[in-house]
Amino acid sequence: MDSFLDLFNQSGFAHLGWGNWVMFLVAGVLVFLAITREYEPLLLIPISFGIVLANFPLADLGSYGEGIIALIYESGIKTELLPPLIFLGVGVLTDFRPLLARPMTFLLGAAAQIGIFVAAIGAVYLFGFTFKEAAAIGIIGGADGPTSIFLSSKLAPHLLGPVALAAYSYMSLVPIIQPPILRMLTTKNEREIDMPQAKPVSKTAVILFPISAGVFASLAIPSSAPLIGMLMFGNLIRESGVTDRLRKTAGGALIDIVTIFLGIAVGATMAAENFLRFETLSILALGAVAFAFSTAGGILFAKILNLFLKKDNKINPCIGAAGVSAVPMAARVVQKFVSDQTDGRVNPLMPAMGPNVAGVIGSAVAAGVFLTLLS
Repeated sequence: MDSFLDLFNQSGFAHLGWGNWVMFLVAGVLVFLAITREYEPLLLIPISFGIVLANFPLADLGSYGEGIIALIYESGIKTELLPPLIFLGVGVLTDFRPLLARPMTFLLGAAAQIGIFVAAIGAVYLFGFTFKEAAAIGIIGGADGPTSIFLSSKLAPHLLGPVALAAYSYMSLVPIIQPPILRMLTTKNEREIDMPQAKPVSKTAVILFPISAGVFASLAIPSSAPLIGMLMFGNLIRESGVTDRLRKTAGGALIDIVTIFLGIAVGATMAAENFLRFETLSILALGAVAFAFSTAGGILFAKILNLFLKKDNKINPCIGAAGVSAVPMAARVVQKFVSDQTDGRVNPLMPAMGPNVAGVIGSAVAAGVFLTLLS
């Protein structure tokens, strides 16, 4: 009998605390949303499983321990390896033609990053976070998970778990968060604006863009080079037309493998003792504020631009909401919202893709600015 008691006392069951059960519940909610609502399942399922692993007592499967997950975290995230590889795959999967066809929409993608700075300021002056912590929290407003992970691992690694969870959660909740803001900030007449068909973009332009944009951004803000450089390299692979094998690998098997490791390692940072704190709730609240302000920033800037544009060239301000870099979900949400509001007469999916892909670049540049100023 004593042997059984000793065995039980050395098992995880004997060391389970209320915090572990709370985290198991959090993981269960994420799995439920991923499977039943299809909210970012490729990311939320690995993250949720990482949460479960990190909360097995005595198993040493957290990212901050000494086990196999810690090895992935140390070699893949702390070394900045995995997030840029995700950007490589994103570059392969991104079509910049809608942006190049309407260069003005680049400004909407830039304006939609305002939530990053609003949340960062709020984190410092309302919640007392340090400037580095505030930068990591603010980047949630870019709605870009890999960028959030990249910046957090550099400036505030102890906040990586809640920041990543907030970023991916709000990315998955775009269809719920953005329509009320779109409805509040646009009028019926503005939703009726049907933007003309864009001019075709030449093959030369789509090849030169990743080269020139990558070089310019990396020289202007060197700290953004790991993300921007890999994004543009991936896009060059896509558009060159002579690297089909590399395109299929980077946009398929490689990004899938990296997503698995990145998701599990990020989830495994969320052991109960690290996650169940007041600052976690603060981060989730600030993330919501950042996302809302980013959505509003893109919409309002489009309305400002319309004040200076001729009637035939006016922008449907709803596409400004797609400036957050949740590609392509944000553009699809704008398309559905406008189509529903106009009974199918206006369908701005392709115009919305311009600011949507610009937002990817914008969030990476914002991360580079923070790194330059705070590192």
